[in-house]
Order: sequence, then C-alpha cells, then structure tokens
Amino acid sequence: MTEAVIELEDVSLTLGQGASRVHVLRGISLAVARGEAVGIVGPSGSGKSTLLMVLAGLEGVDGGTVRIAGETLNGRSEDEIARFRGRNVGIVFQSFHLIPNMTALENVAVPLELAGVADAFAIAERELAAVGLGERIRHYPGQLSGGEQQRVAIARALAPTPSILIADEPTGNLDQATGRHIADLLFAKARERGMTLVLVTHDPALAARCQRQIAIRSGRIETPPMAVSA
Repeated sequence: MTEAVIELEDVSLTLGQGASRVHVLRGISLAVARGEAVGIVGPSGSGKSTLLMVLAGLEGVDGGTVRIAGETLNGRSEDEIARFRGRNVGIVFQSFHLIPNMTALENVAVPLELAGVADAFAIAERELAAVGLGERIRHYPGQLSGGEQQRVAIARALAPTPSILIADEPTGNLDQATGRHIADLLFAKARERGMTLVLVTHDPALAARCQRQIAIRSGRIETPPMAVSA
C-alpha cells in the first residue's frame, strides 16, 4: 500500500456555545496518500475550509484522531503544532496573505528566518525564480498583479519543502486565465516534488484535475472516501 500522509479517524469539531453551537465536522474519516492530489468540494458552509484548517493544525478537534506526516497532532501545544506545520505543511490562501511592506523576497524569506533556516534569502530567491518571478523579487505586493502575488504565496508555501501542500480556493480571486496558470503551477510543483496536494475549490474544472474528489455536505463526507491506492 502507498503510504498515507494524511489520516483522519472519526474527527468531529463543534464551534460556538449554547444556541449558537454548530457541528462543523461530523465523524470525518479520511486517508490521503503521499503524492496524491485531492479536491475537496461542496456547498458554502459545508465544512470544507474548516477541514483544511484541521489538516494544517490551525484548528483543533473535539474528537477523533488527526495524524499528519506520521505524527499525531491531538494533544500537542500550539507551539509544537506551529513548528510541525512549518516543517511539513505549506498553505496557499485565496487572499494571498502577503505582508504589504515587505518585498516578494522578504515575504518568502521571513518564515524561513523565523524557523532558523540559515540561508533563508537564498532559498527564497530560488523559489521565486521557480515560480517565474526571478525578476520581481524586489517588488512589493502592491506592485504585483493578483497572479504574481499568488505566485509569491506559492513560493512561500514551497520554500520549507513541505510534504503536504494545502490550497484554499487558490484561484478564487483571479480571472479565469490567470487562475488556470496558477492551477498549472500548483499541480506541476506538487508533481515535481512528490508532494500531497489538497485543495478546496468551487471550480468543477479545477476539482476535476485532481486524482480524487471528496464531497463534503453539512460536515460529513457525502460519499465514502476511496482507500489509499496501492
């Protein structure tokens, strides 16, 4: 069997208190293989983005087991999970989340510096070149197009050489042509580096490019997830 790098067992998550209490995830069990590309689809409010946050260790769970890259995240401190995430999980958001008063180079390098990587700026420059921004490293986010900003965000996610790349609506703020180029880049980099790619999208064409689609509705997986392939 191919190694599973994401394993969720009967995961549940409830947010809010009293009358505002909402069951966001209900008994989610899921296995994703190393190198697999998986699309998470479903209506707004179904729990898709929350599921990604659980995979990234950005959201804790009430019940069940979360095992990522061979390590169980349940019961760990926020600092421990942050260090784990820095080594193992790259995240690309819909809204880029770049620091406006930092150059593209600095946006990619700073997380590496915070993690104690000695050659952070050399790695950042290499990653920006790899996403086609070798000539734009000194530009600030406000000087870049939306597609270029998302490329910076992808370079930042790739820089720590994670085993898992998570993308939440990565083309949602882009026009169709630019979104297609960004999708091409995500899939290409995941293949080149043997990373597992998990993305949330409302775009059926983007979801169809994944090896597998997982439909979420009302916090549950609608159809049984396929087993990790041999």
